[in-house]
Amino acid sequence: MTTPTITTSALRSSTNHAKASTALGFPLVPQNLLEIGDLDGPTIIGLLDLAIELKADPARFSQVLGGMSIALIFEKPSLRTRASLEVGIHRLGGHAVLFDQQDSLIGARESVHDLGRNLERWFDAVAARVHRHEVLDELATYCDVPVLNTLSDRHHPCQTLADLLTLHERGLVLADSHVAFVGDGNNVCHSLIQGMVAVGGRMTVISPEDHGPDPEVIENARVVAARTGAEILVTSDPAAAAGAEAVYTDSWISMGEVETPAKLASLARFRVDAALMAIAGPKALFMHCLPAHRGEEVTAEVIDGANSVVFDQAENRLHAQNAWLVARLSR
Repeated sequence: MTTPTITTSALRSSTNHAKASTALGFPLVPQNLLEIGDLDGPTIIGLLDLAIELKADPARFSQVLGGMSIALIFEKPSLRTRASLEVGIHRLGGHAVLFDQQDSLIGARESVHDLGRNLERWFDAVAARVHRHEVLDELATYCDVPVLNTLSDRHHPCQTLADLLTLHERGLVLADSHVAFVGDGNNVCHSLIQGMVAVGGRMTVISPEDHGPDPEVIENARVVAARTGAEILVTSDPAAAAGAEAVYTDSWISMGEVETPAKLASLARFRVDAALMAIAGPKALFMHCLPAHRGEEVTAEVIDGANSVVFDQAENRLHAQNAWLVARLSR
């Protein structure tokens, strides 16, 4: 599928709320982005508008981060996150410094407090991919420069920004869209729930009862949905995907999690295959944050099919992350 020409006007129609912005016209974002719940709907729409501009005219923004340095901390292996951050920061005129913490987790060699107090002396922002979300909370508490969550065990906000951008590129008005997440109610699921309810869309989570999303995430999402007019349903019935504009799944076993036969057996009937996509409808998009395990959570027929947008999602990680960096650091 060829990505259509995109404009910001249709995206802005997804919400009627005014957006706060900086003097440069960029959306006004909070100090840190640890979860999508840190952003309201208008701010998300503002970031997506900015991502569209960055994608369409990268040369215009080529020195926005000139002279700035960003620390990239990785406790987990990475392809999309590392590549999109390093390339994206370079495109904005900034400099990325990689800290590979896979063999020495944050807080092991020295305290998170001391790490944060050091990083703030050298860097303009910190992007971290960690095992435990609590590490990010602590880092943001003690580090005076912005902290960006590029993945934790509870949330994946950059992925959701890229996902919402991808949905818009396919002609969907977010406030009128229905997304069905099928499978393990993990960090990607949590962030997608937060993003969809913030923009006033319809979110359906289809998962086994023993591997559903965190009840606290659902409870908080319902509070937001009451303000935005969003709808949220959590069920174990795959038929609830009927009419969804997009069907989303992720790996059944998250990175660093121990695979168990019991979990695989519980999730077996939640595999996204042609039959499940047919329930959603012939125009339903297929989404996956990657890496994928063909034959496990999704069949090759679906992920390699004409309605799959998985590589558009991967590309849009760069533009979504850059939008936050520009909005936060260009004040």
